[in-house]
Amino acid sequence: MSLALSTLIYEWRRYTAAIVALSMAGVLVLAQVGLFMGINKAFTATIDRSPAHIMILGPKSESMLQGTGVPRRIKPQIYLNPEVVAVSDLDGDGARWNNLPTDGSKQKREFVNIITVDPIPGAVTLPTDFPEAAREAITEPRSVVVDRSALTRLGVKLGDQALMNGKKVRVVYVVETYPNLAQPMVFVSRDTLQMLGLNRKGPDGAALVVKVADPARAEIVRDQLNAVSKGQYRAWTREELSKANEQALLKDQFIGLFLVASVILGLFIGVIITFMTLRGAVFANIKEFASLRALGVSMGSLRWIVIELSFWVGVFGLGSTWVVMWGVTALGAANGLPMAYPLWSVILAVMMLMTIAVLSGVFSLGILKKAQPADLLR
Repeated sequence: MSLALSTLIYEWRRYTAAIVALSMAGVLVLAQVGLFMGINKAFTATIDRSPAHIMILGPKSESMLQGTGVPRRIKPQIYLNPEVVAVSDLDGDGARWNNLPTDGSKQKREFVNIITVDPIPGAVTLPTDFPEAAREAITEPRSVVVDRSALTRLGVKLGDQALMNGKKVRVVYVVETYPNLAQPMVFVSRDTLQMLGLNRKGPDGAALVVKVADPARAEIVRDQLNAVSKGQYRAWTREELSKANEQALLKDQFIGLFLVASVILGLFIGVIITFMTLRGAVFANIKEFASLRALGVSMGSLRWIVIELSFWVGVFGLGSTWVVMWGVTALGAANGLPMAYPLWSVILAVMMLMTIAVLSGVFSLGILKKAQPADLLR
Protein backbone atom coordinates (compact mmCIF):
# COMPACT_ATOMS: atom_id res chain seq x y z
CA MET A 1 0.00 0.00 0.00
CA SER A 2 1.38 3.41 -0.99
CA LEU A 3 2.15 6.13 1.55
CA ALA A 4 -0.53 8.39 0.11
CA LEU A 5 -3.28 5.77 0.39
CA SER A 6 -2.13 4.78 3.89
CA THR A 7 -2.27 8.44 4.95
CA LEU A 8 -5.78 8.85 3.56
CA ILE A 9 -7.08 5.74 5.33
CA TYR A 10 -5.35 6.48 8.65
CA GLU A 11 -6.34 10.15 8.74
CA TRP A 12 -9.67 9.85 6.94
CA ARG A 13 -11.35 12.47 9.13
CA ARG A 14 -9.14 15.20 7.67
CA TYR A 15 -10.16 14.31 4.14
CA THR A 16 -13.86 13.63 4.68
CA ALA A 17 -14.88 17.17 3.70
CA ALA A 18 -13.02 16.86 0.38
CA ILE A 19 -14.62 13.49 -0.37
CA VAL A 20 -18.09 14.83 0.49
CA ALA A 21 -17.54 17.94 -1.65
CA LEU A 22 -16.54 15.81 -4.63
CA SER A 23 -19.49 13.52 -4.06
CA MET A 24 -21.96 16.41 -3.97
CA ALA A 25 -20.46 17.90 -7.14
CA GLY A 26 -20.97 14.58 -8.92
CA VAL A 27 -24.49 14.18 -7.52
CA LEU A 28 -25.40 17.70 -8.65
CA VAL A 29 -24.54 16.90 -12.26
CA LEU A 30 -25.78 13.30 -12.41
CA ALA A 31 -29.06 14.10 -10.66
CA GLN A 32 -29.90 16.79 -13.23
CA VAL A 33 -28.97 14.56 -16.16
CA GLY A 34 -30.78 11.58 -14.63
CA LEU A 35 -33.94 13.63 -14.08
CA PHE A 36 -34.17 15.01 -17.61
CA MET A 37 -33.16 11.73 -19.27
CA GLY A 38 -35.60 9.87 -17.03
CA ILE A 39 -38.46 12.10 -18.12
CA ASN A 40 -37.44 11.51 -21.74
CA LYS A 41 -37.30 7.73 -21.23
CA ALA A 42 -40.72 7.80 -19.55
CA PHE A 43 -42.27 9.45 -22.61
CA THR A 44 -40.63 6.96 -24.99
CA ALA A 45 -40.86 3.84 -22.81
CA THR A 46 -43.38 2.12 -25.06
CA ILE A 47 -41.11 2.74 -28.08
CA ASP A 48 -37.94 1.54 -26.36
CA ARG A 49 -39.73 -1.65 -25.25
CA SER A 50 -41.60 -2.23 -28.47
CA PRO A 51 -41.24 -5.51 -30.37
CA ALA A 52 -41.11 -3.38 -33.53
CA HIS A 53 -37.78 -2.94 -35.28
CA ILE A 54 -38.56 0.16 -37.36
CA MET A 55 -40.54 3.33 -36.69
CA ILE A 56 -42.16 5.45 -39.42
CA LEU A 57 -42.53 9.19 -38.75
CA GLY A 58 -43.23 12.26 -40.82
CA PRO A 59 -40.51 13.26 -43.33
CA LYS A 60 -39.32 16.27 -41.31
CA SER A 61 -39.36 14.58 -37.91
CA GLU A 62 -36.13 14.81 -35.93
CA SER A 63 -37.24 12.63 -33.04
CA MET A 64 -40.31 11.10 -31.42
CA LEU A 65 -40.60 14.19 -29.22
CA GLN A 66 -40.61 16.49 -32.25
CA GLY A 67 -42.20 14.10 -34.71
CA THR A 68 -45.40 13.90 -36.68
CA GLY A 69 -47.50 11.04 -37.93
CA VAL A 70 -47.96 9.90 -41.51
CA PRO A 71 -51.12 9.74 -43.67
CA ARG A 72 -53.13 6.54 -43.43
CA ARG A 73 -52.40 5.68 -47.05
CA ILE A 74 -48.74 5.06 -46.13
CA LYS A 75 -49.50 1.94 -44.12
CA PRO A 76 -50.32 -0.33 -47.10
CA GLN A 77 -47.18 0.91 -48.88
CA ILE A 78 -44.95 -0.39 -46.06
CA TYR A 79 -46.31 -3.90 -46.61
CA LEU A 80 -44.93 -3.84 -50.16
CA ASN A 81 -41.49 -4.56 -48.73
CA PRO A 82 -41.23 -8.39 -48.64
CA GLU A 83 -39.30 -8.38 -45.35
CA VAL A 84 -42.03 -6.54 -43.43
CA VAL A 85 -44.27 -8.90 -41.45
CA ALA A 86 -46.39 -6.47 -39.40
CA VAL A 87 -47.31 -2.77 -39.43
CA SER A 88 -49.47 -0.89 -36.96
CA ASP A 89 -50.15 2.71 -36.07
CA LEU A 90 -49.52 4.25 -32.66
CA ASP A 91 -53.02 5.58 -32.27
CA GLY A 92 -53.73 7.48 -29.09
CA ASP A 93 -54.11 10.93 -27.65
CA GLY A 94 -54.40 12.84 -24.43
CA ALA A 95 -57.54 12.86 -22.31
CA ARG A 96 -59.01 14.44 -19.20
CA TRP A 97 -59.14 12.04 -16.26
CA ASN A 98 -61.59 12.36 -13.38
CA ASN A 99 -61.84 9.83 -10.59
CA LEU A 100 -65.18 8.84 -9.05
CA PRO A 101 -64.62 8.93 -5.28
CA THR A 102 -67.20 6.95 -3.34
CA ASP A 103 -65.81 7.25 0.18
CA GLY A 104 -65.62 11.03 0.49
CA SER A 105 -62.05 11.18 -0.82
CA LYS A 106 -60.80 14.13 -2.86
CA GLN A 107 -61.82 14.58 -6.48
CA LYS A 108 -58.77 14.27 -8.78
CA ARG A 109 -58.43 15.79 -12.24
CA GLU A 110 -55.44 14.96 -14.44
CA PHE A 111 -54.49 15.07 -18.08
CA VAL A 112 -53.29 11.60 -19.09
CA ASN A 113 -51.36 10.23 -22.04
CA ILE A 114 -53.23 7.41 -23.75
CA ILE A 115 -51.19 4.48 -25.06
CA THR A 116 -53.02 2.11 -27.41
CA VAL A 117 -52.06 -1.56 -27.46
CA ASP A 118 -53.47 -4.45 -29.46
CA PRO A 119 -54.10 -7.19 -26.86
CA ILE A 120 -53.02 -9.97 -29.19
CA PRO A 121 -50.00 -12.17 -28.36
CA GLY A 122 -47.02 -10.93 -30.34
CA ALA A 123 -48.76 -7.75 -31.51
CA VAL A 124 -46.33 -5.10 -32.74
CA THR A 125 -47.89 -2.48 -30.41
CA LEU A 126 -47.72 -4.69 -27.31
CA PRO A 127 -44.64 -3.79 -25.20
CA THR A 128 -42.29 -6.70 -24.65
CA ASP A 129 -42.50 -6.37 -20.85
CA PHE A 130 -46.30 -6.09 -20.72
CA PRO A 131 -47.57 -8.80 -18.34
CA GLU A 132 -49.75 -11.51 -19.84
CA ALA A 133 -52.36 -10.89 -17.15
CA ALA A 134 -52.50 -7.23 -18.17
CA ARG A 135 -52.92 -8.19 -21.83
CA GLU A 136 -55.85 -10.43 -20.99
CA ALA A 137 -57.45 -7.91 -18.64
CA ILE A 138 -57.33 -5.04 -21.13
CA THR A 139 -59.43 -6.99 -23.64
CA GLU A 140 -62.45 -6.15 -21.49
CA PRO A 141 -64.41 -3.23 -23.01
CA ARG A 142 -63.72 0.18 -21.41
CA SER A 143 -60.87 -1.23 -19.32
CA VAL A 144 -57.58 0.57 -18.67
CA VAL A 145 -54.18 -0.31 -17.27
CA VAL A 146 -52.14 2.23 -15.28
CA ASP A 147 -48.78 2.30 -13.53
CA ARG A 148 -48.69 1.91 -9.76
CA SER A 149 -46.86 5.24 -9.37
CA ALA A 150 -49.87 7.05 -10.91
CA LEU A 151 -52.58 5.63 -8.63
CA THR A 152 -52.38 8.42 -6.08
CA ARG A 153 -52.31 11.15 -8.73
CA LEU A 154 -55.30 9.60 -10.48
CA GLY A 155 -57.16 8.99 -7.23
CA VAL A 156 -57.96 5.35 -8.01
CA LYS A 157 -57.02 1.81 -7.07
CA LEU A 158 -57.37 -1.51 -8.82
CA GLY A 159 -61.02 -2.13 -9.74
CA ASP A 160 -62.12 1.51 -9.45
CA GLN A 161 -64.06 3.34 -12.11
CA ALA A 162 -63.13 6.76 -13.52
CA LEU A 163 -64.02 9.12 -16.34
CA MET A 164 -61.92 9.77 -19.44
CA ASN A 165 -63.29 12.73 -21.35
CA GLY A 166 -66.55 12.15 -19.53
CA LYS A 167 -66.88 8.43 -20.35
CA LYS A 168 -66.56 5.63 -17.80
CA VAL A 169 -63.58 3.30 -17.69
CA ARG A 170 -62.37 0.77 -15.12
CA VAL A 171 -58.86 0.09 -13.84
CA VAL A 172 -58.35 -3.62 -14.47
CA TYR A 173 -54.61 -3.99 -13.93
CA VAL A 174 -51.68 -2.11 -12.39
CA VAL A 175 -48.20 -2.33 -13.95
CA GLU A 176 -44.92 -1.43 -12.27
CA THR A 177 -42.49 -0.17 -14.91
CA TYR A 178 -44.11 2.87 -16.57
CA PRO A 179 -43.80 5.82 -14.18
CA ASN A 180 -44.13 9.27 -15.72
CA LEU A 181 -43.57 12.49 -13.81
CA ALA A 182 -45.27 14.70 -16.40
CA GLN A 183 -48.37 12.83 -17.56
CA PRO A 184 -49.56 9.46 -16.24
CA MET A 185 -49.76 6.83 -18.97
CA VAL A 186 -53.04 4.99 -19.41
CA PHE A 187 -53.05 1.85 -21.57
CA VAL A 188 -56.19 0.98 -23.49
CA SER A 189 -57.09 -1.45 -26.25
CA ARG A 190 -57.91 -0.16 -29.71
CA ASP A 191 -61.56 -1.14 -29.22
CA THR A 192 -61.78 0.85 -25.98
CA LEU A 193 -60.12 3.83 -27.66
CA GLN A 194 -62.83 3.77 -30.31
CA MET A 195 -65.60 3.41 -27.72
CA LEU A 196 -64.26 6.50 -25.97
CA GLY A 197 -64.23 8.41 -29.26
CA LEU A 198 -60.52 9.13 -28.94
CA ASN A 199 -59.29 7.33 -32.04
CA ARG A 200 -57.91 9.38 -34.90
CA LYS A 201 -60.33 10.23 -37.68
CA GLY A 202 -59.76 11.40 -41.22
CA PRO A 203 -56.78 10.88 -43.54
CA ASP A 204 -54.15 11.99 -41.03
CA GLY A 205 -52.67 9.07 -39.14
CA ALA A 206 -50.17 8.45 -36.39
CA ALA A 207 -46.61 7.15 -36.39
CA LEU A 208 -46.21 3.57 -37.58
CA VAL A 209 -44.33 0.68 -35.97
CA VAL A 210 -42.94 -2.03 -38.22
CA LYS A 211 -41.80 -5.57 -37.50
CA VAL A 212 -39.44 -7.31 -39.92
CA ALA A 213 -38.79 -11.01 -40.43
CA ASP A 214 -35.08 -10.78 -39.58
CA PRO A 215 -34.20 -8.21 -36.89
CA ALA A 216 -30.55 -8.28 -38.01
CA ARG A 217 -31.65 -6.72 -41.32
CA ALA A 218 -33.57 -3.85 -39.72
CA GLU A 219 -31.11 -1.21 -40.94
CA ILE A 220 -31.21 -2.60 -44.48
CA VAL A 221 -35.01 -2.57 -44.51
CA ARG A 222 -34.98 0.96 -43.09
CA ASP A 223 -32.79 2.11 -45.99
CA GLN A 224 -35.04 0.32 -48.48
CA LEU A 225 -38.14 2.01 -47.07
CA ASN A 226 -36.51 5.43 -47.11
CA ALA A 227 -35.36 4.88 -50.69
CA VAL A 228 -38.95 4.44 -51.91
CA SER A 229 -40.59 6.96 -49.55
CA LYS A 230 -40.61 9.80 -52.11
CA GLY A 231 -40.37 12.24 -49.22
CA GLN A 232 -43.64 11.10 -47.67
CA TYR A 233 -42.13 9.64 -44.50
CA ARG A 234 -38.88 8.75 -42.77
CA ALA A 235 -38.06 5.32 -41.39
CA TRP A 236 -35.93 4.87 -38.25
CA THR A 237 -34.59 1.84 -36.45
CA ARG A 238 -35.74 1.69 -32.85
CA GLU A 239 -32.19 2.25 -31.56
CA GLU A 240 -31.65 5.17 -33.93
CA LEU A 241 -34.86 6.84 -32.81
CA SER A 242 -33.98 6.33 -29.15
CA LYS A 243 -30.68 8.20 -29.63
CA ALA A 244 -32.46 10.95 -31.57
CA ASN A 245 -34.93 11.38 -28.69
CA GLU A 246 -32.02 11.81 -26.27
CA GLN A 247 -30.28 14.35 -28.50
CA ALA A 248 -33.51 16.28 -29.02
CA LEU A 249 -33.89 16.70 -25.29
CA LEU A 250 -30.31 17.95 -24.89
CA LYS A 251 -30.77 20.44 -27.75
CA ASP A 252 -33.52 22.16 -25.79
CA GLN A 253 -32.06 25.56 -24.91
CA PHE A 254 -33.38 25.66 -21.34
CA ILE A 255 -32.25 22.14 -20.49
CA GLY A 256 -28.85 22.69 -22.12
CA LEU A 257 -28.23 25.87 -20.14
CA PHE A 258 -29.40 24.18 -16.96
CA LEU A 259 -26.99 21.28 -17.41
CA VAL A 260 -24.07 23.59 -18.26
CA ALA A 261 -24.82 25.69 -15.18
CA SER A 262 -24.87 22.52 -13.05
CA VAL A 263 -21.47 21.45 -14.36
CA ILE A 264 -19.94 24.89 -13.75
CA LEU A 265 -21.42 25.09 -10.26
CA GLY A 266 -20.25 21.58 -9.46
CA LEU A 267 -16.73 22.40 -10.65
CA PHE A 268 -16.62 25.62 -8.62
CA ILE A 269 -17.89 24.06 -5.40
CA GLY A 270 -15.74 20.97 -5.80
CA VAL A 271 -12.50 22.81 -6.55
CA ILE A 272 -12.86 25.38 -3.75
CA ILE A 273 -13.82 22.96 -0.97
CA THR A 274 -11.50 20.15 -2.08
CA PHE A 275 -8.56 22.55 -2.48
CA MET A 276 -9.08 24.09 0.96
CA THR A 277 -9.45 20.68 2.57
CA LEU A 278 -6.35 19.20 0.91
CA ARG A 279 -4.32 22.31 1.64
CA GLY A 280 -5.31 22.15 5.31
CA ALA A 281 -4.57 18.41 5.50
CA VAL A 282 -1.13 18.84 3.91
CA PHE A 283 -0.35 21.73 6.25
CA ALA A 284 -1.40 19.61 9.25
CA ASN A 285 1.14 16.98 8.14
CA ILE A 286 3.87 19.49 7.34
CA LYS A 287 6.20 18.11 10.03
CA GLU A 288 5.88 14.61 8.59
CA PHE A 289 6.79 15.96 5.16
CA ALA A 290 9.74 17.84 6.70
CA SER A 291 10.89 14.59 8.30
CA LEU A 292 10.79 12.86 4.92
CA ARG A 293 12.90 15.63 3.46
CA ALA A 294 15.38 15.24 6.31
CA LEU A 295 15.62 11.55 5.41
CA GLY A 296 16.61 12.48 1.87
CA VAL A 297 13.26 12.30 0.10
CA SER A 298 13.27 14.78 -2.78
CA MET A 299 10.77 17.60 -3.17
CA GLY A 300 9.61 15.99 -6.41
CA SER A 301 8.72 12.79 -4.54
CA LEU A 302 6.81 14.78 -1.92
CA ARG A 303 4.86 16.53 -4.66
CA TRP A 304 4.01 13.17 -6.18
CA ILE A 305 2.73 11.97 -2.79
CA VAL A 306 0.37 14.95 -2.62
CA ILE A 307 -0.84 14.38 -6.19
CA GLU A 308 -1.41 10.67 -5.48
CA LEU A 309 -3.22 11.61 -2.29
CA SER A 310 -5.56 13.87 -4.25
CA PHE A 311 -6.09 11.07 -6.76
CA TRP A 312 -7.24 8.70 -4.03
CA VAL A 313 -9.52 11.41 -2.63
CA GLY A 314 -11.09 11.50 -6.10
CA VAL A 315 -11.51 7.72 -6.16
CA PHE A 316 -13.24 7.73 -2.77
CA GLY A 317 -15.36 10.66 -3.93
CA LEU A 318 -16.49 8.64 -6.94
CA GLY A 319 -17.41 5.74 -4.68
CA SER A 320 -19.41 8.06 -2.44
CA THR A 321 -21.15 9.52 -5.50
CA TRP A 322 -22.18 6.04 -6.64
CA VAL A 323 -23.68 5.25 -3.22
CA VAL A 324 -25.62 8.53 -3.04
CA MET A 325 -26.91 8.25 -6.62
CA TRP A 326 -28.02 4.67 -6.00
CA GLY A 327 -30.11 5.95 -3.09
CA VAL A 328 -31.46 8.92 -5.08
CA THR A 329 -32.42 6.67 -8.00
CA ALA A 330 -34.15 4.17 -5.72
CA LEU A 331 -36.02 6.97 -3.94
CA GLY A 332 -37.10 8.46 -7.27
CA ALA A 333 -38.32 5.10 -8.57
CA ALA A 334 -40.33 4.55 -5.38
CA ASN A 335 -42.09 7.88 -5.96
CA GLY A 336 -42.75 7.45 -9.67
CA LEU A 337 -39.75 9.47 -10.83
CA PRO A 338 -37.66 7.44 -13.30
CA MET A 339 -34.01 8.43 -13.76
CA ALA A 340 -31.66 7.41 -16.56
CA TYR A 341 -27.91 7.89 -16.93
CA PRO A 342 -26.48 7.75 -20.47
CA LEU A 343 -22.89 6.54 -20.73
CA TRP A 344 -21.66 10.01 -21.66
CA SER A 345 -23.03 11.46 -18.40
CA VAL A 346 -21.20 8.85 -16.32
CA ILE A 347 -17.95 9.50 -18.21
CA LEU A 348 -18.46 13.25 -17.74
CA ALA A 349 -18.94 12.83 -13.99
CA VAL A 350 -15.85 10.62 -13.63
CA MET A 351 -13.67 13.04 -15.62
CA MET A 352 -15.03 16.05 -13.74
CA LEU A 353 -14.48 14.60 -10.26
CA MET A 354 -11.00 13.29 -11.01
CA THR A 355 -10.04 16.62 -12.60
CA ILE A 356 -11.28 18.50 -9.53
CA ALA A 357 -9.34 16.18 -7.22
CA VAL A 358 -6.05 16.33 -9.14
CA LEU A 359 -6.26 20.10 -9.70
CA SER A 360 -6.90 20.60 -6.00
CA GLY A 361 -3.78 18.56 -5.28
CA VAL A 362 -1.75 20.66 -7.75
CA PHE A 363 -2.98 23.88 -6.14
CA SER A 364 -1.95 22.53 -2.73
CA LEU A 365 1.66 21.87 -3.71
CA GLY A 366 2.74 25.36 -2.67
CA ILE A 367 2.35 24.47 1.00
CA LEU A 368 5.22 21.97 0.67
CA LYS A 369 7.64 24.90 0.62
CA LYS A 370 7.13 25.07 4.36
CA ALA A 371 8.36 21.47 4.74
CA GLN A 372 11.90 22.48 5.69
CA PRO A 373 14.00 20.04 7.78
CA ALA A 374 15.35 22.98 9.79
CA ASP A 375 11.86 23.64 11.12
CA LEU A 376 12.03 20.36 13.03
CA LEU A 377 14.65 21.91 15.34
CA ARG A 378 12.37 24.74 16.45
